Formats: sequence, structure tokens, C-alpha cells
Amino acid sequence: MQMKNLFLFLILIVSNTVGCNSQNKKAQKSENVDNTIGGSLENREFMYNGIAKVISNTDTSTAWSLHGQKLLLTGTVYQSDGTTPASGVLIYYYQTNTDGRYIHKPEEKRSMTPNNLGQTHGYIRGWVKTDTTGKYSIYTVRPGPYPDGTELAHIHLTVKEPNNIPEYYIDDIVFDDDELMTTKKRIKMENRAGTGVVRLIEKEHLSIGERNIYLGLNIPNYPQKRSSEIDNGKKVGEDIISFAPYHAWGPDKGSRACPICKYGRYHGILFFVGNNPNWNEIKQWLVFLEKESFKRDKYLKVYFIYGNSTEYNKQSRQAELQKIGQELNIIKTALTFVPSFSDTESDMYLTKIDESNTNTFLLYKRSNVIGKYINLKPNKENFNLLLKKLDETINEYFKL
Repeated sequence: MQMKNLFLFLILIVSNTVGCNSQNKKAQKSENVDNTIGGSLENREFMYNGIAKVISNTDTSTAWSLHGQKLLLTGTVYQSDGTTPASGVLIYYYQTNTDGRYIHKPEEKRSMTPNNLGQTHGYIRGWVKTDTTGKYSIYTVRPGPYPDGTELAHIHLTVKEPNNIPEYYIDDIVFDDDELMTTKKRIKMENRAGTGVVRLIEKEHLSIGERNIYLGLNIPNYPQKRSSEIDNGKKVGEDIISFAPYHAWGPDKGSRACPICKYGRYHGILFFVGNNPNWNEIKQWLVFLEKESFKRDKYLKVYFIYGNSTEYNKQSRQAELQKIGQELNIIKTALTFVPSFSDTESDMYLTKIDESNTNTFLLYKRSNVIGKYINLKPNKENFNLLLKKLDETINEYFKL
């Protein structure tokens, strides 16, 4: 009898430190292909264990009282078109405590009793349901990484849409400033329903992270596709990976400052031109973007990235952009270049830009893509298109 109790105790200890695959996500791979929307989701029923009858768009986790970094995790859930807010979407979350463990606390109402395999989501778990504007908010504490130090600290998320599509997991919320975060880890992320990487901002003693959710984005077998989505380039909702262009003109002239690393906190515009430059149109765009940079000051950073791979020569390319900078009296906008959009030395290839496009615009906020536009003419309609996207993504936390 004592041996049996010891065995059960050891199982529970293991369950407190198990990795993601045995907690929420993918069941063990088999020879059969899983055609379920979203793929395998182990212990799907855990999502509804102890669920409340009434769920609002705001929840305070049982970890709020713990000593640690207080978090507000908030965002908007969008329908599969990537722009329309989605109401009535159920979001289930669970996380470790500040020591990186999933602990069962019988005295906590939400705590989940381990199953016969010793698996549990612990007691720090809860639910929110988006309001009519697609908004949700979770007040919690920053989780600790697993004790073995192999995983980024994270918060698991699973969504259930108000339709017949089954529950599916999305990218965990992870933190941009995590000591374990690397470019290699970013590249491996699936961006399921958008990136889970949040860049925390501070308000008094509260850290705020925005995690927008794009239903169906990068979800296997999802039935609805974004009809307006263009395949090449980073998608709206995804994370922009750092890259290092040559700065020919602008505040960082002579350096290889990364647009995202140095200027990722507020809004940014990446203006890409590849093998088909129309310099008359490019100059019109640069004049408009420079003017807008002055207007928005530190809350907007604009990068022109020239990636023409034909007849590339570093010195001549640099001189070409310097001449334009002087001609247009560019002060704030960064005029940069790379050998090509497939260049690996600068990590430019990670943005997945098609060099055959006349131009590509990626708009970002907190390093996440909020807008993507291809082959835009420099006219009032398209100028307003970009400005509208910038304006509508400013919220009460933007300038913190």
C-alpha cells in the first residue's frame, strides 16, 4: 500500500513539470494523418473542467495574489477575414505558477484534480469570452519557466468559436524579453492564430501585453480562408523576425540597426522595393512617409528597404540612396538596402518578401504585423489606407 502511494506521489511530481505536449497540445504522432481542424489536441476535455456558467470578457486568475510580476493580457479576436472583430469566442487559458509548476490546490475552486495519468492543468486557469468588439482581458501573474530551463515561460491558450468548429490550441503567450528567447525559437513558432510573442509595456506596477487572435490563421484544415490574403510575405497577425539592412541614409546612417529591435515598441512601416523600382513613385511615397514621420514623431518609424538583386554593388547602392536622401531632404525616414530579399547574411529572407512586386508595405505595432499591402500606387486613397490602419490600432495602452 505504501509503495502504491509512493508511485502516485511520483506521478504527481512529474505532472507538475511536464512540457507542453503532454499538457495541452499535440498528441503523440502516429502513422495516421490527423485531419481534425487544428490537428490533435490532447485532453481536449480539460478545457471544460469546472467551467463557470457565466463567462465575461474579463477574468482575474487565481495567481493574481501571488508575489510576482502582475500582468494584464489583453487583445482583440478577429474573424477569419483578419479584420472583423469576433464576438462570443471562448478562450481558455492555463499556466504555471511563478516556480514553473502546474500545482493542484484542492481548496481553489478552479483547480483541476489530476487524472489517472497524473496530468493536470493545475489551479491557475480560467476562461474569457469576447464581447461585441472582440475584446478580452486577463489579469494574472507572470509564470515561471519550467524548472529544467528548457522552455520559454508561457501561458497556454485554446479557443472555441461560436460555431461547429472544434476547439483548437493557438500559439502560447510568450514574452519578448524572456532570457530564453532567441531568433531560432522565433523562427520555429507556428503563429497559430497569430503570434503569441508579447512585448510588455508598463503602467505603474502593471505590465501589459497585447495578444490579438486571428481565427483560423495558420490552423491546419481550417475551412475558411482569407480571400484577400496575399501568400507572399509575413501575414497580418504574425511576428516580424529581426533583420539587419545597411543604412545608407537617415538617423542610423552607416549602421545595420534592426528595424524591429531598435524601433519595435510603437508603430512602424517597412516599405520594400525589389527588382522593379519605379523611382518616381518611390519618391512620392518617401515624401508622404517622411511628412507622416514628423507628424507622429517617436510613435512612428519608417524604413525604406531596397532589395534589387540585379547588378548589386554595395558602394553604388549606398551612393544611390544617399543621393535620394539629399534630394528629398530626408531626415527621419531610414533609407536602407540589402543584396536581395532572399539574402541570408542579413536574415532578410525571414520576411518572405517577393522581389518581383513593385512594392510591399508591412505595418507593425509592438513588432507584430497589423497591415500588409502590395503594389500600392502613391495616391491619396492609398495614403489614407495606411493612415487609417495606424489610427485604428491606437488604443489606451499605445503610448505607454
